Amino acid sequence: MIPLIKLVDIYKTYYIGEISVPVLKGISIEINTGEYVALMGASGSGKSTLMNILGCLDRQTRGDYILDGKEVGRISGDQRAQIRNHKIGFVFQNFNLLARTSALENVIMPLNYTSSGLSASKCRQRGLEVLDEVGLGDRADHTPAQLSGGQQQRVAIARALINRPPVIFADEPTGNLDSKTSLEVMEMFRNLNKEGITVILVTHSTEIAEYAKRTICISDGVIISNDYHGREES
Repeated sequence: MIPLIKLVDIYKTYYIGEISVPVLKGISIEINTGEYVALMGASGSGKSTLMNILGCLDRQTRGDYILDGKEVGRISGDQRAQIRNHKIGFVFQNFNLLARTSALENVIMPLNYTSSGLSASKCRQRGLEVLDEVGLGDRADHTPAQLSGGQQQRVAIARALINRPPVIFADEPTGNLDSKTSLEVMEMFRNLNKEGITVILVTHSTEIAEYAKRTICISDGVIISNDYHGREES
């Protein structure tokens, strides 16, 4: 099987004037299509930098990043934007919804950047479909201020799904949610994974990481463990 994601000896160094700050120090991992992986690490471990590279939001200093068979670490910014728009969905801790925009308009916004060729009515139809999938079909016209935190995160998940990407990156997606709502959101990710979507989750919480089938732990810019949970799905 050809891995969906392959990192080979990835280094990332930031430069502040003449001072170099190494963050990633030789990361090599493979993630196959359909996996559910948690990236864990303390603040400053390098996990967010790694997520940014995996999500084509940043590029490595050295090493190879192969996504879906293509080296993407050294392509142009415009090309990386195309990959983000077509192959990757993002879910963030702070939801990142536009405040004065309806749930539906927030969801379909990524379609404006993909040259999808869909008419306005088709975009709306697809948006309503994904809102239905996350249980918010009756909240399409509500603005974020009219939604609970959990509902806002469901809108963000729907937005991540709108382009039908093969992989979703979730960066501390339950960080601003209460315990009950966190469990509901994590069940949603589990169900998406059961449907074949690759899910990569960044978290500092062992409890949240247990929802994944595999946990990669990072410390001081290197991988210190890469473990499969080995449990059966209920």
